[in-house]
Amino acid sequence: MIRITKEFKFEMAHALHAYDGLCKNIHGHSYRLWVTVKGDVKNEKGHTKDGMVMDFGVLKEIVKPEIVDKYDHSLVLNANSPHAKIDLSAFEKVFLLPYQPTSENLVIDFANHIKSRLPENISLCKVILSETATSFAEWNIEDNK
Repeated sequence: MIRITKEFKFEMAHALHAYDGLCKNIHGHSYRLWVTVKGDVKNEKGHTKDGMVMDFGVLKEIVKPEIVDKYDHSLVLNANSPHAKIDLSAFEKVFLLPYQPTSENLVIDFANHIKSRLPENISLCKVILSETATSFAEWNIEDNK
């Protein structure tokens, strides 16, 4: 079994309803997302994917539309908060999520989306979502069996 990881970057704004600090205000982050999957290395001489666990391009095809393209330059808010009642129709990309849009909740949601789209012989191991250079949340299969 070998693990491979691909990194993604996107910009996103959010606000944390009822939070007791500055993050209760709308603010943005330059998010970094690392997705680690595992599988057996293909050992099939002459096959276009010989020597690979998974083509990084295939992983990109899963993560980019589901997460990066969707949330890049968007505003994400808790649908159960008063923020959901604000007229945001002037903005193109606003997502009202059924949870508080913390890194912890987002990384769980992202992991579930990625897992559901992986090929049969590939397993999701870890997803890390960093909102600053020094702060990140990690979803790990070892903790979610």
